[in-house]
Amino acid sequence: MSKFTFNRFLSYFFRGLVFVVPLALTIYIIYEILDWLDSLIPVNIPGLGLVIIIVNITFLGYLASFFITRPFFDQLEKYLVKIPLVNIIYTSIKDLIGAFVGDQKKFNVPVTVALTEGGAILKIGFITQTDLEMLDLPGYVSVYLPHSYNFSGNHFLVDKMHVKPLNMNGADAMKFVVSGGVSGLDEKVD
Repeated sequence: MSKFTFNRFLSYFFRGLVFVVPLALTIYIIYEILDWLDSLIPVNIPGLGLVIIIVNITFLGYLASFFITRPFFDQLEKYLVKIPLVNIIYTSIKDLIGAFVGDQKKFNVPVTVALTEGGAILKIGFITQTDLEMLDLPGYVSVYLPHSYNFSGNHFLVDKMHVKPLNMNGADAMKFVVSGGVSGLDEKVD
């Protein structure tokens, strides 16, 4: 086999690898999550457990917004918040989920934060609170700075003069940060 043919073979192999590995891992992760959710309700029909979970969550959401049953859910939440350890876990998870899918989405204002005095190093983040006067920090904002290739991040209180809005939507900005800067710039929002 000539060197040219071998190099072309390697080039095609790596191009195929770049296509197959993300696709296979995406399918595998989705399958595992769906399989785990389906196994929460043990029924012998594949997928039925997942359907039952989705229907029940939707029904609970309907009941929680219905004017007659809403006070029951509000009272249950008040009791949960009074339990010391449960309070921290419950409110943190509720606020995090609400930040992505709730009525008051929090990760929809992408910004850059200057990490150096001259602004030579910038980090992309999301404003989560615009007014911190209650913390005796007028002129500061709360910014969440996600990590790349991870589902974690840091939270900073930043002087507004070091924060600049980005001209892109929150989903693309999050994709850009989480991917380490390799995706999320395909579409620019005007």
